[in-house]
Amino acid sequence: MIPAAFDYVRATSLDDALARLAAGSGSAKAIAGGQSILPLMKLRLARPELLVDIGRLGELRGVRRLPDGRVAVGALTTYDEMLRDDTLRQYGLLVDALPNIGDVQVRNRGTIGGSIAHADPASDLPAILLALDAEIVARSARDERVIAATSFFEGPFTSVLEPDELITEVRLPGGRDDVASAYRAFEQPASGYSIAAVAAIVGGHDGTRWNFCSVGVTGVGDHPYRASAVEQAVREGAPFDEAAVHASQGQAVASDIHADREYRIHVASVIVRRALEAAAVRLG
Repeated sequence: MIPAAFDYVRATSLDDALARLAAGSGSAKAIAGGQSILPLMKLRLARPELLVDIGRLGELRGVRRLPDGRVAVGALTTYDEMLRDDTLRQYGLLVDALPNIGDVQVRNRGTIGGSIAHADPASDLPAILLALDAEIVARSARDERVIAATSFFEGPFTSVLEPDELITEVRLPGGRDDVASAYRAFEQPASGYSIAAVAAIVGGHDGTRWNFCSVGVTGVGDHPYRASAVEQAVREGAPFDEAAVHASQGQAVASDIHADREYRIHVASVIVRRALEAAAVRLG
């Protein structure tokens, strides 16, 4: 289909982009790689009156290490740029996930900020950010705020991001020698979207239990979430297969043409177990 009529402007700076979004009174949308917003516009599920192109704002691109050891990833950094960045190779879950996100076009044009702002309930990056306890930095013409990933996603394609805000960067915790991570997914073959996908981090095994466990899940509920019941079970000494049965606990599990509720619950538990096992193997 053909999108509804809209105006287009290319922002010359971050401040320019924020000013235009503020003036748009909620009818303006930012566009970078366009891998999320353009399909919705063609289906007329999204009808912005103004597209603010931020794709050439170099200040929002790249990976850098912060003075406190954390790693900041600019919002316009593409999947492919992340995949080729040596600094990010310390995160096993990113090494696992990035090569399999979308197709070549998506990986070359899609951006980390666009993916997070889109808040697709089956997107890969949100689960990873949840497991990492990452922070999302958002700016508007009014102010800047830092949002915990665990507080960011609210529902299908819904987040706490305000209409006049832009994600400027994502902050990841510094690498640790005492933990390891992995990402595993079970995808719908035609679309590549996950029926269930899991980012898992474990560490500090004392011979009977893991002292650290963090699990982010996507594709199962109406938004990505932390599987807190799994984490608690692992920390209390439950084997991975027993802990994994709690993968969808407390969630409104999705049911659609690709997987009904019961099947998705089963798949989620299997993928949680696989991700936990893969992370444990990496730790040695």
